[in-house]
Amino acid sequence: MSWMRKTLLSVFHYPVRWLVKPHSIPADVESELGIDKKRPIIYLLPSNSVTDQLALRMATEKLSLPSPTEELELGGKQYPTSLFLRKTQPIFASKASGTHIEEVFSELFHLHRDHPDLDVQVVPVFVSWGRAPGGGKPGIADLIADKAAPSWLRKLFIVLFLGRDNFISFSKAVSASSMSNQHGSDRQIAQKLVRVASTHFHRKRQSMTGPTLLERQELYNSVLGSKSVRRAIGEEASHKNASTEETRAKAKKYIDEIAADYREGLIRFGDRLLTRIWNKIYNGISVGHAERIRELANNGHEIVYVPCHRSHMDYLLLTYVIYHEGMVTPHIAAGINLNFWPVGKIFRCGGAFFLRRSFAGNKLYTAVFREYLELLFNKGYSVKYYPEGGRSRTGRLIPPKTGMLAMTLQAILKGVNRPVSIVPVYIGYENVMEVKSYLSELKGTGKKKESNLQVFSAIRKLKNYGHGYVNFGEPIQVNQFLEKSVPNWRESLPDDHDKKPGWLTPTVNELANQVMLRINRSAAINGMALTSLCMLSSKTHTMSRSELTQAIADYTSLLRQCPYSKDMTIPDESAESLLESTLKLNRFDVNEDGFGSLIRPQPDSDVYLTYYRNNILHLFALPGVIMAAVFAHKGMEKTAILQLVAALYPLLQRELFMYKSQDEALAYTAQLIDALTEMGLLKQRDTLVAPPDTQDKTFHSAWLLSRCMQETFQRYAVVLTIIEQERVISRSQLEKTSRTVAERLSALYGMSSPEFYDKNVLGSFINALRENHWLDSTPDGSLKYSEESDALRQDVMALVWPEIVQHLKNVELH
Repeated sequence: MSWMRKTLLSVFHYPVRWLVKPHSIPADVESELGIDKKRPIIYLLPSNSVTDQLALRMATEKLSLPSPTEELELGGKQYPTSLFLRKTQPIFASKASGTHIEEVFSELFHLHRDHPDLDVQVVPVFVSWGRAPGGGKPGIADLIADKAAPSWLRKLFIVLFLGRDNFISFSKAVSASSMSNQHGSDRQIAQKLVRVASTHFHRKRQSMTGPTLLERQELYNSVLGSKSVRRAIGEEASHKNASTEETRAKAKKYIDEIAADYREGLIRFGDRLLTRIWNKIYNGISVGHAERIRELANNGHEIVYVPCHRSHMDYLLLTYVIYHEGMVTPHIAAGINLNFWPVGKIFRCGGAFFLRRSFAGNKLYTAVFREYLELLFNKGYSVKYYPEGGRSRTGRLIPPKTGMLAMTLQAILKGVNRPVSIVPVYIGYENVMEVKSYLSELKGTGKKKESNLQVFSAIRKLKNYGHGYVNFGEPIQVNQFLEKSVPNWRESLPDDHDKKPGWLTPTVNELANQVMLRINRSAAINGMALTSLCMLSSKTHTMSRSELTQAIADYTSLLRQCPYSKDMTIPDESAESLLESTLKLNRFDVNEDGFGSLIRPQPDSDVYLTYYRNNILHLFALPGVIMAAVFAHKGMEKTAILQLVAALYPLLQRELFMYKSQDEALAYTAQLIDALTEMGLLKQRDTLVAPPDTQDKTFHSAWLLSRCMQETFQRYAVVLTIIEQERVISRSQLEKTSRTVAERLSALYGMSSPEFYDKNVLGSFINALRENHWLDSTPDGSLKYSEESDALRQDVMALVWPEIVQHLKNVELH
């Protein structure tokens, strides 16, 4: 390293320390990127910048990586630990010149051939300042926009204004030893490495900043000039006796109502504001499988995020996480109910585009919205929308609305020039701020219209909300999905792209179902959900601290030993630590008696716990069926348990969006039985699988697990009993009567779950009965009792509490 370089590094060391706050991506370079801290590392950067090198040094100190400003001794010779593709741009020149990096790499490859035991890791590092995507017109903001190799004067402004928004993005290490063994001369291999690195850094920049912003006039011209919108304008004008100019002006108003007005400065301000808010209200935000979206972006994919919808916080949390994972923030589909002043304007500048709850009958609006969505895809913007259509009021996934997915597929059919991947996202919280209002709405209170008063009220109530969870599910590559679902889809496309092919609707339905399955497949276990599951399974909703701790330990151990999926996440904390952090959320009362601590929900808050339990209920559905059967029958043969699961699983799968096939579910059930037996939650007695003895330490955990699905079984029993008594009944009447009986049971026996008599949940179960042929149908479409439904009823009744069975036998329907 030259004396000039050393001097500059020393001079700028403290100013950079004061001005710059680097964010490392990813946070764990060892596990995600396979970087070995013990082997020699050379960092490869895009441009020869002192401030970039100092910012990288700050990041490597936090990650315990070798310094990028030291020298590395290899084969008795000193080598720099930082190499650069190009020099910085001179002030009065338009292009930066190259460096002598090819000579250095050629020498390194030759050195590796002479020393076979040597293996230097070349780690590409992209250093960015701010995330400005650039606009169509030059302006004063270009002075601080991070360019590929800015001059020292421009870099001075960049560091001054964007130092707190510095991102250090590491990539997978390239083995210099492996490169040296490739075909060709050292010089040719070095040139190839430089070309690949240059392309890699270009893609990195694109994935972090996104495409150039759309100018408003370009937006108008693209949407209004499209064939489908021009046709819709003509039809609207003809139908309503209006002039083409008036109808075109109407379409332009629709664009203004819909379109986002993205401002990178607001995103940076929002990042700082939200960081303070998260630090105030959350103990932390856990992110799972973020490497998936980075890999998609590096491979040039158009990314469509489709998360579950728990809270209004989802809009902010997911965008914040995507930003901090080094990705360009997506354009977000938001309900028109959020477009009120000033929140609507702020959301719009943050990338939100607004859609009406229904497009029905408005062909012009439909055409404008669809064309706008297609434009976002074609320009390379990532997009986020919620397949459920609205927030879940029960904590379960809601059956998906397919409109946005259908428009996504139609856009792809018309031709998007990049591969499109749909990324399901699981979002979970230990405390949801709207949970009380959700309960009121489920009880019949009308949904309050969003307003400034609600916003200020929510801000005022901000408090400890525990932990937040964002897990990125397995992506669905849309072209591959289409090839599998409709092998000849390209040949069957109609000439008119605005017409839907006959296979589109069933394909969209299957895609929507796959999205929901993959969301639940990526569930995040947390202390609040586990505590709620245990507490609601307890007969009195009160448990001793020792029993609750033991149950949490047993259930996390079961899921670690026999995971529901490879995508789910479990905290690394102990059961004691999970419970302690959960109690700090102030949802439970802790009282002391002579024998220790007693924990119970706060008065009248049992029902709120069902929301958090329902987030993870699908993970415990099969263990719950196993334990319920074993306790109900005081022991069963393993084959009998598997037969029961085979009967119930299609119904549970439909209701809880469980991703396993029937065969996979049965294999998983067998694994669970073995794991539960090994843990002592089940006992093998001759040919029977039996509950543990009451004096065993594991008995209470096993007993709680046998009760966690009880309300589901009871709801099934209600519907099947009504069918058995009525013999023939219309679907609407079955839903209505089932809801009436379920409400009565809830009042009599204190069911906590608001979804126990929810119309949508009951309707979903009835649909599942029909689809799985448990019910016959009459010519007029009514549902008919059958021997199969009676057999299922008997299986279910055996799992239900005796007092419920007795009540259902005596209930008078007329």
